[in-house]
Amino acid sequence: MSWIDTHIHLDAPEFDADRGEVVARARAAGVGMLVLPAVLVKHFDTVRTLAHQHGLAYAWGIHPLYVGQSADEDLDRMAQALREHADDPRLVAVGEIGLDLFVPGLDVARQERFYAAQLKLARDAGLPVIVHVRRSADLLLKHLRRIEVPGGIVHAFNGSDAQAAHFVDRGFRLGFGGAMTFERARQIRHLAASVPDHVPVLETDAPDIPPHWLYRTADTRAQGEASGRNEAAELPRIARTLAELRGWTLEHTARRTADNARAALPRLSAFAA
Repeated sequence: MSWIDTHIHLDAPEFDADRGEVVARARAAGVGMLVLPAVLVKHFDTVRTLAHQHGLAYAWGIHPLYVGQSADEDLDRMAQALREHADDPRLVAVGEIGLDLFVPGLDVARQERFYAAQLKLARDAGLPVIVHVRRSADLLLKHLRRIEVPGGIVHAFNGSDAQAAHFVDRGFRLGFGGAMTFERARQIRHLAASVPDHVPVLETDAPDIPPHWLYRTADTRAQGEASGRNEAAELPRIARTLAELRGWTLEHTARRTADNARAALPRLSAFAA
């Protein structure tokens, strides 16, 4: 079996001490391909270098939580970078982009402006997008109706059935990861079990969104217990939850989710997972 982790921040500082070992453990666990989305323009070169160094794939975008740290000119820099590397087969998407209405105090209007601008860049480049969504599905869809892109992945989706259907109708796949392993995550688990077979893809969002066996409460972290860093090697165990929820074998889950990932991010088809 070979798995695809469609969302891991391998450039995160949490991996500085053992980044190569993280990739090696993923491959030993059967995770043959990792997609590395950037969150800031200043990270673009890093994720591209990591992708080429380790035989992975990458995406370039400005994350909604970081638009306040980004200059307007970063959109021009992003456009130039996409033009310069348009023929790089490992550049598989524009992302991570989107909207976050969960974190208080963010400038929503600036988020929208950066999101819409990056949708246009993806459209012009002919690339799918990797979309961040937190309490923002309807607003994301509003912009997608105006600016059509060639689909992509809605990362860590936790919206309604109707919102999921709207994204699927626009050619998107939905990402499921560690949150799905918590029994209390009823809507995520319901979606994971019920969306059409061609929709689910797997992701870790490592080092974030740990599965339940790595999760540590704030109290245990305050007492000095390890934080339970997530990594790509956890993906096959996370996938067991999806298999159980859908009544699939693990072999079918690996094959189906990998096929879905390649359909969402077509340039992945050039690489063996």
